Amino acid sequence: MLANVENAPIAPRLKALLAIADKAHRDGRLVEAGDVERERAEGADDRAIHDTVLIAAAFCMYNRYEVGLGTWASRDPADYVEGGKRLAEAGYIAFDYGKLRGAWKRPEQR
Repeated sequence: MLANVENAPIAPRLKALLAIADKAHRDGRLVEAGDVERERAEGADDRAIHDTVLIAAAFCMYNRYEVGLGTWASRDPADYVEGGKRLAEAGYIAFDYGKLRGAWKRPEQR
């Protein structure tokens, strides 16, 4: 799907969002008014557009930060099975991070 978003079996709105995300991750200046108009024509509101650009930009920053620090991640898919199952079943919020980090508890939601 990522190799050919335009022909992927996904909703036109998602295609438009992914097109903006692609441009934002390469260079935010590539996002043009026509891209935003396409988004809106497919039903996206300002928040969806904002969040798309924000997420793409944040991941670029995280990747550069990690590369700059010389961090690494396991290339063995088996190392991610348990975490993947947990996220698929419970998401991020429902997990008790205290189980991983001793007595630390997630702050109560307001």
